Amino acid sequence: MMLVTGATGNIGSALLRELQACGVGPLRGLTRDASRVTFPDGVEAVEGDFAKSESLKPALDGVRSLFLVSRLGPDAEIIEAARLAGVEHVVLVSSITVQTHPYLGPAGENLAVELLLKDSGLAWTILRPTQFASNALMWAASIRDHETVRAPYADTGLPTIHPADIACVARVALTEPGHKERTYALTGPELVTARQQVEAVAAAIGRNVPFVETSRQEAHAQMAAVFGDEAADAVLDVTGGAVNDELLAVRDTVSQVTGSQARSFRQWAAENADLFR
Repeated sequence: MMLVTGATGNIGSALLRELQACGVGPLRGLTRDASRVTFPDGVEAVEGDFAKSESLKPALDGVRSLFLVSRLGPDAEIIEAARLAGVEHVVLVSSITVQTHPYLGPAGENLAVELLLKDSGLAWTILRPTQFASNALMWAASIRDHETVRAPYADTGLPTIHPADIACVARVALTEPGHKERTYALTGPELVTARQQVEAVAAAIGRNVPFVETSRQEAHAQMAAVFGDEAADAVLDVTGGAVNDELLAVRDTVSQVTGSQARSFRQWAAENADLFR
């Protein structure tokens, strides 16, 4: 039995489709409200709340492989619950900032979860993706309303990754030998700037999308109102304010693990064009 947490998210939903298409089973997808989701045929919807680790016990019953996104709840309790339930292998989604920006608070929190998993006695595989292509959805409302997209560091390129490629690597790690006790840094196939992302979305929806570069100060004020000062500073550092060679490296990990080339941001934009119309 495999359990996919975050099963309605960008990675988890793609992973369930991947596993189901490969004939892997039995499968469970974790959600807070099973009555409101539709999973692929053969996937059992189970309810659980990361904030209440005791609610995960029924979902973990009989599970031997677990896909886990870090920092969505009390990770120490979640990992211990998995161990007690007899889970054998956990594929954990962490962040590339653990190695590129270890001084940042969120990176330190992700590293702490990695260490918890390694010390748990469970077999593990750790995925460290860079910026998600789906982060562009933060502009979706502005684009749908025909407003100007505003973003800092307009011409700083990052090796943005398609969430489906993270899912593809997770599927291989969960179902094929040779991936336990491995850590994979995951990126897209090329550097892509915020300006280029907006241009790709504009091409996908067939109309011009106006774009203006903003200052860090303006961007920080908007982000801090939602995420707080520390998180806003961390995001701005890794999206342009404190980039380094390690963060900017384009890696072939996706193709090495899966045998398929990593998908471009342009492909992600084309697949998700309706969300911007």
